[in-house]
Formats: sequence, structure tokens, C-alpha cells
Amino acid sequence: FGFSVSHTTRSPRPGEENGKDYHYVTREVMKAAIANGEFIENAEFSGNLYGTSKAAVQAVQAKNMICILDIDMQGVKNIKRTDLNPIYVSIQPPSMEILEKRLRDRKTESEESLQKRLHAAKVDMEISKEPGLFDVVIINDDLDVAYGKLKDAVLEEIQKVRDANKS
Repeated sequence: FGFSVSHTTRSPRPGEENGKDYHYVTREVMKAAIANGEFIENAEFSGNLYGTSKAAVQAVQAKNMICILDIDMQGVKNIKRTDLNPIYVSIQPPSMEILEKRLRDRKTESEESLQKRLHAAKVDMEISKEPGLFDVVIINDDLDVAYGKLKDAVLEEIQKVRDANKS
């Protein structure tokens, strides 16, 4: 498995590296690439653009790995409109209160940014209840249990692909 490295127009946080955490680009560069059809999904959040480029996915595939996208609800809906057929997994906090505590404990957000993030999470969790939007919804209240559920879902999907390729 490998994560695709998304593009963003936001500035790097302390300790983040260009090309590892994100590809940090200007708004102009990103808009031009989107207009040129280089992205499979993109969204705007908190005044910044984010997106997954075709090249980022191909870079993971070139290593013979299964590509994982960490995207928001706008991205999910964008990919639903493509001919890609991924497995959609939503990993959610046990409650908004716990999410807020986790975000505050990270100490990476301003109060304004934290409130925007919490609002977006609340909206996303409501949207995620839409029938058929996600194949699997995992509540991350115990990391080991959540990991086990994710692993089971992915292994089941891999087995389906193997069985389909045999016939």
C-alpha cells in the first residue's frame, strides 16, 4: 500500500516536507493543472485548494502498490463521477467532542482553522450516512479494533479482485 501525495496551495506546517506530506504549489499552478485535466479530484477547504493528481496515483502504482487516497467528501463525490472503482472507506471519530480534543492536542491549528475543520467534519459525518456513499464506515474509538476492521475490509476487496481475475 502507498499513499498518493496530494497537492495543496496551503503553506507547509512545521516539519512537513514538499513531495512527502504534500506537493506545495501556488494557486495559479494548481488551477492550471486542474484545467489541464491532470487531477482525478480536487476541492477547496479553508481557502486552500487540495487535490489528487493522476501522476501521484501513477507514482504509487509504478511501485506495484495499492494506492490509498486520503480525501474529503468533495473528493469522494468527484471520484464517484469517474470510471474508477475504488473501495470507499470512511474512518470517523467516536464523537465531535473527541475529535475536537484530538485536534486541540495536535496543536497544529489556529482557533479559526480548528472551528472550520470541526464544522466540515460534522457536515461530512452527516453526508457519510447517505446510502451507498461508503462501502465501509469505521468508528476509530480503539485504534487496534479500527485497524482490524480496515484490514478485514481491504483483504476482502483484494480477494474479490483475485477471484474476478481468475475467471
